Amino acid sequence: MAHQLPPLSDPALESFLADIGFGLAPEPSSPPLDVTTTTVAATAPEEDTSASPPLAERRLRRQISNRESARRSRARKQRHLEELRARAAGLRAGNRELAARLRGVQARAALARLANARLRAEAGALARRLAAAQRAIALRQLYAAASAAGGFELQALASLIV
Repeated sequence: MAHQLPPLSDPALESFLADIGFGLAPEPSSPPLDVTTTTVAATAPEEDTSASPPLAERRLRRQISNRESARRSRARKQRHLEELRARAAGLRAGNRELAARLRGVQARAALARLANARLRAEAGALARRLAAAQRAIALRQLYAAASAAGGFELQALASLIV
């Protein structure tokens, strides 16, 4: 059972509410509003201008005001939600970009580690070759000194070092 509001004292307000689809229609017994009648009624002096509007009229105006406020609040909330969605999309795009950069840096670091390992192995091989060359030179010098001195024992000793 729907709650029926009492008729309003202002026919212009009733017509306005019916126009905006508030669910109130002008009473069937009242004639359709004429612009000239409304203007005359609005400009004519009223008897209770000092009195407050009736309770039903104030309640109706408060309902309309509350509905407008709720509509504005929903619109603000929707704008805020759209801003948050746009910000989230931007952050996701930035995250994808950073992840791609990270993968590139990780790939370059892996290549650097491989090159470093190769260079270390090469340095080790060169160090071993250098040590062998230094030993060979030392033995040749020892053989040459032994030959010049004519000492067979130095040659035998040099052959044992190798």
